[in-house]
Amino acid sequence: MGVLAEFLKGLAVTGKTMIRTIFGDGLVTTQYPKEKRQKPQRFHGRHVLNRYPDGMEKCIGCELCAGVCPAKCIYVRGEDNDPDNPTSPGERYGYVYEINMLRCIFCGLCVEACPTEAITMTTLFEFSTTSRNDAIYTRETLLMDEKGNVPHMFPEDPLIEPKELLTADGWVRATAPAGMAAYEGVQMWQRTAGPADWSPEPSQDEIDATTGKSEDGDG
Repeated sequence: MGVLAEFLKGLAVTGKTMIRTIFGDGLVTTQYPKEKRQKPQRFHGRHVLNRYPDGMEKCIGCELCAGVCPAKCIYVRGEDNDPDNPTSPGERYGYVYEINMLRCIFCGLCVEACPTEAITMTTLFEFSTTSRNDAIYTRETLLMDEKGNVPHMFPEDPLIEPKELLTADGWVRATAPAGMAAYEGVQMWQRTAGPADWSPEPSQDEIDATTGKSEDGDG
C-alpha cells in the first residue's frame, strides 16, 4: 500500500505540471535555441584578454592567473617588451596565453588574481566544439583588438550572440550591492578599448524592481 501511495503522489505532481503547462501557467521550459533566457547579473562566460583604451595590452605575463587556477587550465609565458615598441605598459607581456576550456570550471579566480585586470569573463555562453583542439583558446582568440572587438572562435555559428563578448561579467561590476555600501554605484575597474559595458551593478532596489521581489525576498 505504501508503494502505491508513493506512486500516486508522483502521478499527482506530474498531473499538476501537465495542467499548468497546457494552460500556460508555470511553463519553465525555454525553447532553446529559438528563445534564450537572459543571463544572470553575475554569469561567468567566455574569457577575454583586455586592452587599455589606448590599445596597449593589459596582460604583463605575470602568470598569477595560471598559478591560482584550481583546474590548471591556463598556460602563460611572458616575454620582455621591446623598449621602442612595447606591447604592454609593463616590462613584460604575455606572448603565450592559452586556456583549455575543457578543464575550465569558470570559477573566476583568474579574474580575481590578475593585478592589471587583463583577463575578465564575458556573458557568452555558446562556444561548444566538436574538436578537442578547438577548445584550446589561444592569445589570438582571447585578445580583443585595438578597437575593443573580441574575436569568436566560430563567427559563422548561428547560435552565438557576439554582443555578449562585449559585456563584462558580474565579477567586474560587483562593487555593490554585494560589497560595501559606500562603494555602491562606483566604477572600480579600469575601462577597456571599445564599447564593453563596465558600469557598476545596479542598486539592490533596482534589482528587486526588475525581478519583482521585495526587500524581504517575497515575490
